[in-house]
Amino acid sequence: MKILVINCGSSSLKYQLIDMERETVTAKGLCERIGIEGSKLTHKVPDREDVVIETPMPDHSVAVKLVFNELTGEHGVVGSVDEIDAIGHRVLHGANKFTQSCVVTPEVKKVIRECFDLGPLHNPANLMGIEACEKVVPGKKNIAVFDTTFGMSLPEKAYYYAIPTEYYEKYGIRRYGFHGTSHAYVSGETIRFGKLDPEKARVIVCHLGNGASISASIGGKAIDTSMGLTPLEGLIMGTRSGDVDGAVIQFIANHEHKTADEVLNILNKKSGILGMSGVSSDFRDVEKAAAEGNHMAKVALEAFRYRVAKYIGAYAAAMNGVDAISFTAGVGENDKNARKRIVEEYLGYLGAKIDDERNNVRGEERLISSDDSRVKIFLIPTNEELAIARDTKRLVLG
Repeated sequence: MKILVINCGSSSLKYQLIDMERETVTAKGLCERIGIEGSKLTHKVPDREDVVIETPMPDHSVAVKLVFNELTGEHGVVGSVDEIDAIGHRVLHGANKFTQSCVVTPEVKKVIRECFDLGPLHNPANLMGIEACEKVVPGKKNIAVFDTTFGMSLPEKAYYYAIPTEYYEKYGIRRYGFHGTSHAYVSGETIRFGKLDPEKARVIVCHLGNGASISASIGGKAIDTSMGLTPLEGLIMGTRSGDVDGAVIQFIANHEHKTADEVLNILNKKSGILGMSGVSSDFRDVEKAAAEGNHMAKVALEAFRYRVAKYIGAYAAAMNGVDAISFTAGVGENDKNARKRIVEEYLGYLGAKIDDERNNVRGEERLISSDDSRVKIFLIPTNEELAIARDTKRLVLG
């Protein structure tokens, strides 16, 4: 079985074709600047030279058609689209209507559209990708895999906000959590790789990157997660503020003569590591600036690690203990110093210890804690595309 996984942004389209018998990527690529001058497609096949096609892509339908042309043409890996069994789509928000991935129907598309205000940057693009595939390859089964699915198992005490319940009943305002496919994959892989109890293992996953979140799960089932109604809540991120007193919005709006929407734009796009450091949203740039003596760059990185440690501590309490902590995503997989400092500076009370030699690694599945650590600590590279493909296969096979 071959599954095509598509992740659409407003002006981009990432794809992977995965052979599910061996769970290997046979081709992948990226369409950039869709609807913008200078659009191009980069197509990659293992052990072959990359193919770069610069051509106008006025909309996602044209981009999808180009993707299928490359998959089946001169540089392709399948003879025809008939060899592709289904298409799995990442969809950011399903509100409280969907607790599982599902086959795309008119009703599913209606709900995705209704969630535009909950995921204004992602849901419209996700729907464009689905409808483009329906247009280019009609009859092909499309599967929606929601980023919020993992968080739908949260208990009421974790997902309700302490605001009048009428706002939940009228608008579905609650904590949903995001990076769901990553958290689901990494928590499951932690249990498998670490040989933990598949029913009772208490796992904390630290998805650390430009977007960052932490989840707590028992037996792979989420019991809490740091992001909320939107991805703004929780950790300090590249450009997002994370947790902030709600009155900050009113205060800035009143003193800077801005609307609530304008302040939220600041909290989403001009805050976090970028806003604190005044340097960049890229952690590597901020690390360099800190090493060169930039005080606020140093403070920003310290605040980021501090917030991570606070959530780990909270989730260890929520689960009455923790069996494993896994680091994943861009910073989590590649920054050995961040992993070491989070553990050594804050998690000693858990009996957590890093082994420096084991921790000297990037992007490789590995136990990085010492033999005498009371908590197992892992580096587990995330694979959201494979998680989407697995859900797609499950639904196609019934």
